[in-house]
Formats: sequence, structure tokens, C-alpha cells
Amino acid sequence: MRLIHLGPPGAGKGTHAKILSEKHQVPHLAAGDILRRNIREQTPLGLKAKDVIERGELVSDSLVNQMMTGEIRKSGVHKGFILDGYPRTRKQAEVLDSFLEKQKAKLDAVLNFVTTEDVIVDRLSGRRVCTQCGKNYHIRNIPPKKEGICDQCGIALVQRKDDQPETISHRLKVYRKETEPLIGYYAKKRILWEVSGDHDVPELQQEIHELFERLKLNA
Repeated sequence: MRLIHLGPPGAGKGTHAKILSEKHQVPHLAAGDILRRNIREQTPLGLKAKDVIERGELVSDSLVNQMMTGEIRKSGVHKGFILDGYPRTRKQAEVLDSFLEKQKAKLDAVLNFVTTEDVIVDRLSGRRVCTQCGKNYHIRNIPPKKEGICDQCGIALVQRKDDQPETISHRLKVYRKETEPLIGYYAKKRILWEVSGDHDVPELQQEIHELFERLKLNA
């Protein structure tokens, strides 16, 4: 199973990728987590990315492609994967296509999580994260056992700058400009399928299960 989860920030791409990863035993490759790990571990790619970020610039397509194709290769292309947060641009999508073609592999499906802006703002503004283990919580939907404290690490949870209300609208503008064009790109390849990102987790998992049944991906 080789999937891409496409959709705006807060659509539930990561949550459902983790569930499907465990259920189908395929790696969940989240671009943001992988980038942060490379920076934290001070890998050559991480040092380059950190330098770019500290200058207030965006990490280039070239650097992201190098990082993500390397991660896919390392996890085993033919074992399958679920990509979350990558590709973000058409250039990245084209590089991924070329990489998979060389590996004699292809994508099975692209899930587009269609989500309304009210739901996105509610989810992101309520999200909290552990800076040590990276686990995500939500103050209402997925609260920790002890308010404000990570269940696993016992340290205080934080709200990422990206999830603060004043930055959410900017993130959505960037998504619409750079990533929404991928909807048409994958639709032309006839591998794009829409699912409702507004649904709660159990309801959307059932929707995805039924879609996978039709695509014969549940085996």
C-alpha cells in the first residue's frame, strides 16, 4: 500500500495516517516530523534545513525531496508507505513520481481530506504537543490524562507556533496557493479520492475502510 494524504493543515491527515499505519503495517512518513528529527539529530540535511529556517526562508523543494525520497528508500519502497505532508508542491510531486518510476513502484491512491475552515481552526487552536516524544493531543478531542501534561513523558505540553490562531489563516493561504493544485494533478492520474475531513475519527475510518474495500487495498 502506497498512499498520499492530501489536505489542509488540521484536516486529520496525520491522525488517520497513524491509524492506517498500525492497521496495515506500513510506515507513516510525516514530512514535518522527519524534518524536525533531522534538525534535532543534526544530520547533514538537518543542518542545511536549520540554516535556511533560521534565515527566515522556506526549505527548498530540492532539500525536501532529498530528505523524503531518502526516507522512503530507507523504509523500503516495496513495503509500502503513507506520506503525510509530502508532496506539497507540483515540483515535489513530479520528483516523487520520477523516483517511484525508477524504483518500479507506483502510488495506489491519494486521499484528499476535504475539510471546512471552521473545523480546521477548532482543531489546530486546540492542539497541544509534547516537545520530547512528539505526541499530539487536543484539549477537547484527545486530552491527556492530566491537563497540560504528556501521558508518556510527564512534561508540559505546548502549543506550536503554527497552531496559534493568528498563524492558521496564513497557513491556509499557503496551502491554497501551493498544495491545492495537487488535487487536479492527481485527479488527472485517476488516483485521487475525496474523504470528509470534517468527520470524527471513527466515522472517517469507516469511510476510508469502505473506500479501501472498493479499491481492494484492505487485503
